[in-house]
Amino acid sequence: MGRKEAGPAYVLGVGMTKFIKPRGKVDYHELGFEAGVKAMLDAHINYDDVDQGVACYVYGDSTCGQRVFYQFGLTSIPIYNVNNNCSTGSTGLAMGRTLVSHGAADCVLVVGFEKMNPGSLQSMYQDRANPTGLLGRMMAETRGISNAPGAAQMFGNAGREYMEKYGAKLEDFAEIARVNHEHSKRNPYSQFQTEYSLEQVVKSPMIHEPLTKLQCCPTSDGGAAAVVVSQAFLDARPHLKDQAVLIAGQQLATDTPSLYNRSSIDLMGFSMARNACRAAIAEAGVNVKDIKVCELHDCFSANEMITIDALELCEPGKAHEMVSKGDITYNGKMVINPSGGLISKGHPLGATGLAQCAELVWHLRGWANNRLISGTDAALQHNLGLGGAVVVTVYKRADGKTAAPVSSAEVAKINGLGYNPAVEAKGFTAEQAKSVLSKKHGDQWALADTQDKVLARF
Repeated sequence: MGRKEAGPAYVLGVGMTKFIKPRGKVDYHELGFEAGVKAMLDAHINYDDVDQGVACYVYGDSTCGQRVFYQFGLTSIPIYNVNNNCSTGSTGLAMGRTLVSHGAADCVLVVGFEKMNPGSLQSMYQDRANPTGLLGRMMAETRGISNAPGAAQMFGNAGREYMEKYGAKLEDFAEIARVNHEHSKRNPYSQFQTEYSLEQVVKSPMIHEPLTKLQCCPTSDGGAAAVVVSQAFLDARPHLKDQAVLIAGQQLATDTPSLYNRSSIDLMGFSMARNACRAAIAEAGVNVKDIKVCELHDCFSANEMITIDALELCEPGKAHEMVSKGDITYNGKMVINPSGGLISKGHPLGATGLAQCAELVWHLRGWANNRLISGTDAALQHNLGLGGAVVVTVYKRADGKTAAPVSSAEVAKINGLGYNPAVEAKGFTAEQAKSVLSKKHGDQWALADTQDKVLARF
């Protein structure tokens, strides 16, 4: 059967929490509540407007989504719990878009959250096959095994192969991390906001060559959310069209037969990223080399290096030249990870893809006025999960205009929060929260003390 033509879907509201070190001080339902309330406030909707819900998380029991969404109201809507490794948040976004585009819903709330354990990622189950076990076996046969964390070895080995094939140097990978740490100074939600010199990045402890500690993303706790709506929903609210951002192209893809061809680069999803990007770009009708702002999955600097190439942001094998020329930061060819990326912003797995979405929505609206890239008319997102899945998304303004800076004072009036959420990581009042919780089916037992705990942190 051929595919039916899909209708447009728009991101109408976004919200996120600060990304913090995983110390067990904030529970997942609090993170989800804060992000969801912020997204609904931003979209100027009430939970009664939401037709379906998508909950995105990796570490948690099977109905954590209901635990989060019931806090907004017991409205009986379908709630899906999504786990697709590190691409979980954008997989949920893709599901929301599909539901809206094909007429199953007019308004979908997607909430991502993660409460993680400190330290490197570990398998939660020891009595069954690890879904990435064959990746590890291939790595062992081709590059061997060291004492470094498994993910750092796999991505580091991809970096080594890139060096061997194309002549990239250790300093090129370090420069990627230096840039991301510098970018994070402008993002109030970043787990780390410290700038480092190239020398400091190079001389930080070696984890697995070419990756030093400052080139590796941290584990994080955090939440992020997006409200995805149909054309009909938006048409009924014409006063909100200036803030709506079109999902102009999007592709969720999995691995190709090249996965196990004994290449460390292909083992990290290079081919599926390229395929997904080509499909999303074609759907959006843009030239990828005209993109001026991109949020991509830099769990390690080595993955940013190979992903620049996979997305065809550079000529084949020339990603390191793009980096060394300063073409991934301000005053260069484009800005990659203006948020600070996973390396500096943090990586709460279920929230990461939705946080990337929030960042790019703020750019296209002109709200990210302390880190805006002039002339932006389209934005690119890449979110990867080993095992594997990748989501590539192209966003455009709904009105077709180019992003221009909007003053924080004006944003404060537009969103009713009293501040600009793109440049200030603040909260909301009890009255504001009440305005978005279900008016028909709110339940104090389901909400419990979550709102009080969240408000207390503000």
